[in-house]
Parts: sequence; structure tokens; C-alpha cells
Amino acid sequence: MSIWVLRGLRDGVVTTRWPARPDSYADGWRGPARALRPVGSVDPALCPTGAISPQGIDQGRCILCGRCVTERPDLFAWSRGATGPAAAALARDALVVPEPPETDEAVAAARARLRARTAALRRSVHVRHVDAGSDGSEEWEIQALLGPVYDIGRLGVFFTASPRHADVLLVTGAGARGMAGPLRTTYDGMPDPRVVIAVGTDAVSGGLLRESEAVTGGVAATVPVDVWLPGSPPSPFGILTALLIAVGQLASGGKGTR
Repeated sequence: MSIWVLRGLRDGVVTTRWPARPDSYADGWRGPARALRPVGSVDPALCPTGAISPQGIDQGRCILCGRCVTERPDLFAWSRGATGPAAAALARDALVVPEPPETDEAVAAARARLRARTAALRRSVHVRHVDAGSDGSEEWEIQALLGPVYDIGRLGVFFTASPRHADVLLVTGAGARGMAGPLRTTYDGMPDPRVVIAVGTDAVSGGLLRESEAVTGGVAATVPVDVWLPGSPPSPFGILTALLIAVGQLASGGKGTR
């Protein structure tokens, strides 16, 4: 008998039941830094990406280096949970913690935009992934979605090599200028409705390279982003959450959809 059959009989079902059931690993995942109280006049040099300001922490710039948490544990701590409201946002400003106040009009507009883009994406969803200058860490987490633990196919989500068959564009990387043309061509080749997810801090803001002339400081300079997912890298559960928010299955879980 094959060793893999014996291992399967020994280990049983390893596939997570999330989102039908909670998953303790997802709840314990370390996310971007958060402020315990108003930051005030903290030295901006404490953060290598400039994520800290008097207004709070821009989690879209946090690379999870831990410098702020180590040097100022009285002010900063890690956020927890890869699938909660902080995992992904429908607006870039919603990644600033504490969040700026939201008006009823802004919330209604975000919900209407989500419904308009995802009304046709209720069954199987096909995803096209484009690396626009990633360091490779996000790709490892995306690859994990295809394994037996996460098994993204059980949720009706499949990867495709052709943009003409894709509903969702999953973009990683800081927005390398050399990839701007291919990325835009991929987006233009997708049929409507189409949704773009910026995966990881680099894709959201450019990360450590955001001031470099070689990148555009995030992928939003090239394609319109619908869902913003911070993290360096985000966990597979975070990517799953962003995908399900993008197609409307977890609309109540994303910022800007209350």
C-alpha cells in the first residue's frame, strides 16, 4: 500500500472547515501592528516604511518587522486574526488604525460598489494571479491555497492562466514599472465584472521600496483596486478572506461594508 494512503488513513481529514466553522490557527495569526492608545509625537523613524504618524498606524505600510512593538510595547502591539474585519478592506483609508470616521454615504457607496461588481460572481470564481515585483513571500502563501489544508477549490475558487477566463485579478508586488504594461494588459483582457485584489503590503503601498524609482508605490497606480489586503505576507486565511469578500460571500466581514 502506498505510503501516502497510509499517511492519509493515519492523519484523517486535514482540510480546514473554515469559513463554515471557526479555525483556531486563523484566529491566532499575527497581523500588522496596532496602536494601544493615541500615538502622539512618536519618532517617525521608529518605522522603516513610515507607517506611524500622529493619526495612527497605516497597516497598509506595515511590513511586520516588529520594531515598534519591541521598542514601544506601551504604545504598540500585534493585531490578531487573519479573517476578522482587519484582514481586508474595501477602501485604502480603512487600513489606517484607528480608522477615520465613516459617513453613512461612504458606507452605502462601498456596499453598492461591491454589489454591482459581484452580482454575477455567485458560483465558481476564476482567479488570475500576476506578480508585479514581489519578493516571493506572498507567492508561497498563495501556493498553499492549492494544498490539502486550505483546498481553495472546495469554495468554488479556481486559478486560471488566461485573463479572458478570470473574474478576479490577484496582484502581488510593489508595482514594478517593468510590469505595469503586462499588468494593465491582463486587466484589460478580463471580462466584466472583474475584481482586483492587492495582496500584501508591497501591493498596497510599495512597502520598503515605495520611494524607489523602479516601482509605482503599489499596484493601484496601474489598475483600480477593489480589495486591499495588508500583511508581509498575509496568511492563506487572509487571502481566502479577501477573495470571499471580493465575490460578496463575506461582505459583512470587510471594512466599509457595514
